[in-house]
Amino acid sequence: MKYITSGIFFLFFTTIAICQTWVTGKVIRIADGDTITLLDENKQQLKIRLYGIDCPERRQDYGMIARQFTADRCFRQVIRVEIKQADRYGRKVGIVILPNGKNLNKELLKAGLAWHYLSFDHSKEFADLERNAKQKRRGLWRMNKPVAPWLYRKHAA
Repeated sequence: MKYITSGIFFLFFTTIAICQTWVTGKVIRIADGDTITLLDENKQQLKIRLYGIDCPERRQDYGMIARQFTADRCFRQVIRVEIKQADRYGRKVGIVILPNGKNLNKELLKAGLAWHYLSFDHSKEFADLERNAKQKRRGLWRMNKPVAPWLYRKHAA
């Protein structure tokens, strides 16, 4: 029993260490405001979904604005990504650090171009950034009743 417990303990912490790794690469594609593709140091393409946020879909109001915001900050740039996990589509989910040291996930929230994705992240910092953007009526928060992307996707299907 002692060996089984030790083995489970080892696997648990090894998995956490693997899930929270850093990758560096050049951004080669912007799918939308919260999904990019980068070419890593090994010339492998990695699709990255930004952690803790959800931008409007491309066909939604502010969808193309969010995509352009992301492109302006990282397309053809070398970035660092803290990989938090992989999603059900095989994308890596992480925090994107721009060449200037800023956190892209936070910048999208500050600009009012993303929702804090509470289903996956419960950080106070992200909640505060969204609340501040709402109060200042930035980006999509200028609209009377913006539709969250997860609701848009549900009704579009």
